[in-house]
Amino acid sequence: MALHICIGKNKYATIFSCYAPTVNSNEIVKEQFYSELHNHLRSISIHDKFLLSMHIILDQQQKQAIPFQGGCLLGDFDGRIFVSSSKEIYALVPVAWEKQIQALLADKRVTEALDLAKNSNRTGVSKEKFLKMLSRIQQQAAFIEFSLGHFTEAHELFRSGGVDVKELISLYPRMLMSSCQFTRSVPPLHDIADVNQLTKGDNSKLTEYKEFLQLYLEEIKHMPVASGNEQVIDTALVKLYSENKRGDLLTLVAIDPKCELADSAEWLEKYHCYHPLAMLYYSHRDYDKALQTWMRLISGELNDDTFPGLDFVVEILANLKEHSLVWKYVERILQIDQEMGVKVFTERSASEEESDKMAPDTIVDFLHSFPLAVVFYLEFLVFQKKLQREKYHTHLAVLYLDHVLKLQKDSTTPSETIDIARSKLRHLLQVSDLYRVQLILGKAREMNMHAECAILYGKLEEHDKALKILVHKLKDYGAAENYCLVNAKDAVYKRKLFHILLSVYLDPSYERRDILIPPAIALLNSNVAEFDSIKVLQLLPEHWSVSILSHFLSRSIRRSINNSRTKNIERMLARCENLSVKHCVISLQKEPIIMTDDRLCAVCKRSFSDSTFLRYPNGIISHIHCAKNPNICPVTGKLFSLKKS
Repeated sequence: MALHICIGKNKYATIFSCYAPTVNSNEIVKEQFYSELHNHLRSISIHDKFLLSMHIILDQQQKQAIPFQGGCLLGDFDGRIFVSSSKEIYALVPVAWEKQIQALLADKRVTEALDLAKNSNRTGVSKEKFLKMLSRIQQQAAFIEFSLGHFTEAHELFRSGGVDVKELISLYPRMLMSSCQFTRSVPPLHDIADVNQLTKGDNSKLTEYKEFLQLYLEEIKHMPVASGNEQVIDTALVKLYSENKRGDLLTLVAIDPKCELADSAEWLEKYHCYHPLAMLYYSHRDYDKALQTWMRLISGELNDDTFPGLDFVVEILANLKEHSLVWKYVERILQIDQEMGVKVFTERSASEEESDKMAPDTIVDFLHSFPLAVVFYLEFLVFQKKLQREKYHTHLAVLYLDHVLKLQKDSTTPSETIDIARSKLRHLLQVSDLYRVQLILGKAREMNMHAECAILYGKLEEHDKALKILVHKLKDYGAAENYCLVNAKDAVYKRKLFHILLSVYLDPSYERRDILIPPAIALLNSNVAEFDSIKVLQLLPEHWSVSILSHFLSRSIRRSINNSRTKNIERMLARCENLSVKHCVISLQKEPIIMTDDRLCAVCKRSFSDSTFLRYPNGIISHIHCAKNPNICPVTGKLFSLKKS
């Protein structure tokens, strides 16, 4: 039986069947023929009498072309399509789609293989099997694209295929951490030995492959695909960062690193990344090795441009709770910079638990060999922590004194430097009341430090001596006046101090008393000074004219008149208040209160057994013992005042 089919303009195909004819055999054979073609995902067309070509239905692309002439048979026999001529027989044999995909991958036709794989679910494969198959094909395709240097395509396929990141890292020599016992996938996903095989000694290509790995690991680091491989990924990133000096290596090793310590440390040291190495030790709580590395950086034994410097190590020590390590390294810090080193003690957290190793006495004893550091630390205890202990205040004052003496003995010391040192001493002597005054006073007298002696005499309340120093020795009349203001405890004491100062100015035993007349007059005329006018007049020399004292006298008279008038006003106000109270009392007493046997206490509801009772302004009467507060009505709770509003 033969079937003639028109397949195009002036083109025909003749199909021969070896089976006996049946009813409507033309239609049946034709339908069966096309059905078989579709089942095999193939189409056959005869372009002309010399060519037989085959196309895939999915993309209509030609897959095979065979020179053919004199066709005489096209038939389907047990799932195979046969085409024959008088001289040749061709068979179209179905090939499993898995083999087709692997063949495409072997030819590196990745796109076609993926398209075929994605459409393989039409073959009736279960969803679970299809997804598993698709994932493996994507993994194979990823490594093919990777080997071709198509990094964008490879990146996407590595992610979508869920490639084990160790499979990728293992292609980079020594990038996989040494403790990882990893075996590549079986059957293998690729035939790549390592990236050196792909780059063939081309360093620029090798750099591109490493940059790809770095970018890929950075992206998947916090994704579910990296779960369980955090240590592998972090270790590889540490190695990549240290080798190419790119990426945020410090952040990686400082903030909860998952990398393998020994392997990463070896790599960091190999590429001279010493500060990240110390940070890695610190993050893994190996504080001793971290501090050893930093100290080598400080001493110059090692070099690393990323190292912040001495202040960074000081901050680390100030926050370190391992006190034995603090004491191990702080001495070397102090030998380099005392001012910076003492911050190890002064900048410790206030919430840190107290311990004998970090007690102030222990620290002060240790710092004795570092003169600047011990001063800084005592200043911290006295002025910032405000510890009220005599030994610290006295110690600091003595050190201040010794420092001033040392500066004064050095003739090359600028006067400004000495003035600054003395001002610090005077400030301490003025604000503190805890140091041993007699000890400091003895040293200050030996050094002829008159201003400091004046402050110390003031602490002893020997104000006449203090003011005589300010007036006679220093001739600083403004300082003498300020002394009276600073040391005044109240108005009476203030008046007393100014009288002492005036008596110093007018001291007849002082041989140069004439030069003190102008400051004495200025003191009398001062707006801040307070005097008892009668006592002042008793102190003044008899030969002073009224014109000299006119301003003082007029001001004293005004003050006296003002005080008198103020007292009169106060007295009249008190009299007015007294009259008001009396008026209230009289108004309450002018109306009689009649008490009978039937009158009951408003609180306890009992009768009165005697003549004593308590009456409130609102008319409520109660026993005296029933009234808890005479100003509050026990029944209504109303508050009464003795003053008339």
